[in-house]
Amino acid sequence: MPVLRWIRRNLVVIAGLLTLAYMILPNIVVMVFSFNKPKGRFNYAWQQFSLDAWKDPCGVADLCGSLSLSLQIAFWATLVATALGTAVAFALVRYRFRARGAISSLIFLPMAMPEVVMAASLLTLFLNMGAELGFWTVLIAHIMFCLSFVVTAVKARVMSMDPRLEEAARDLYAGPVQTFVRVTLPIAAPGIAAGALLAFALSFDDFIITNFNAGSTVTFPMFVWGSAQRGTPVQINVIGTAMFVIAVLMVLVGQLIANRRKSNARN
Repeated sequence: MPVLRWIRRNLVVIAGLLTLAYMILPNIVVMVFSFNKPKGRFNYAWQQFSLDAWKDPCGVADLCGSLSLSLQIAFWATLVATALGTAVAFALVRYRFRARGAISSLIFLPMAMPEVVMAASLLTLFLNMGAELGFWTVLIAHIMFCLSFVVTAVKARVMSMDPRLEEAARDLYAGPVQTFVRVTLPIAAPGIAAGALLAFALSFDDFIITNFNAGSTVTFPMFVWGSAQRGTPVQINVIGTAMFVIAVLMVLVGQLIANRRKSNARN
């Protein structure tokens, strides 16, 4: 039959579209319910269209405070993890030293280990050190688990780099710093950017490790979890929608820049 033949021809495309719809559907639900005006405490059933939550996204006590705290932690964790992870990735790829293989294997442990195990281990470490749980313990924990993802992303990019480009720069009398800044860093930049974005998303979104090591500090994921017990305010959907739109715009802008560079290179 023509219909079955068409389905067989486009099976991969259909599966991809269904998977994409499955992934985007929760975001669409969050977006729709950000315009809801619930009658009770829970924003789980559609009642009435309203822009009240969008007009006052900080109308719920401590919501914007927890959001600001999560953004600060994610920013600093991303900055430190990206700097350290990039250095580690270059060291693992470019240099030969003892225990290099063991270190490469250990890098994957935070990615393979269940979060609850890592959270409990970090909590034990902080308590044995006598550290006060709060902003700094959360930041240290986030840097620790973000580091592995940055190293993996940057390492893959560095391994695919052509060393002849750097050799050509040195042949043209470029110094080590000049070669790194003008040749090595621009080539490795996509991997570094990917690792940084991944680290930021993971840090901002983390709940389990943060919950173990936060003490009285309340980040945005912890605020959402606590609010769900009492009744989820519509403002949470507003923040989620804004973050989703910003992420999509960043991806689209990055894709447009990449396409423009490709078109310029062809011309």
